[in-house]
Amino acid sequence: MAEFMKRRSAHTYALLRIIAGLLFMSHGLSKLVGFPVPGPSEAPAFVIYVGGTIEMVCGALVAVGLQTRWAAVIASAEMAAAYFMVHFPRGFFPIANGGELAVLYCFTFLYISAHGAGMWSADAARGTSSS
Repeated sequence: MAEFMKRRSAHTYALLRIIAGLLFMSHGLSKLVGFPVPGPSEAPAFVIYVGGTIEMVCGALVAVGLQTRWAAVIASAEMAAAYFMVHFPRGFFPIANGGELAVLYCFTFLYISAHGAGMWSADAARGTSSS
C-alpha cells in the first residue's frame, strides 16, 4: 500500500493544487460577481475588490498551474493578512476566532509555492515548472 501511495503522490499533489485553486477562485468570484453565491455585503470595498481580485486571479493561476509559485505566495500572504486583520483580534486560537480556513489556505498555498506546479499544469507544459 505504501508503495502504491508513493507512486501516486504526484497525482495527489496535482489534485490538491487544482482543488485548492478552484476553491480559492470561487471565494473571489463570490465577492466580485456573486457567483456561485453572493459574497459578504457588509465587507469593506477594499476587501471585496482587492481581496476578491487576488482570490479570483491567484486561484485561477494556481488551478491551471500558470506562474504557480508567484500566485501561491501572493495567495498565502493574502490569507495571512486576512487572518491577522480579521480573525486574530477575536482571539488567539483559530478554532475560537473562526480563522481555520484562512490558516489552512495560508499554509496550503505556502506549500504549493515551495513545491511548484507539478504535473497537469501549464508551467509543466511550458517547461517552466521546477518540480
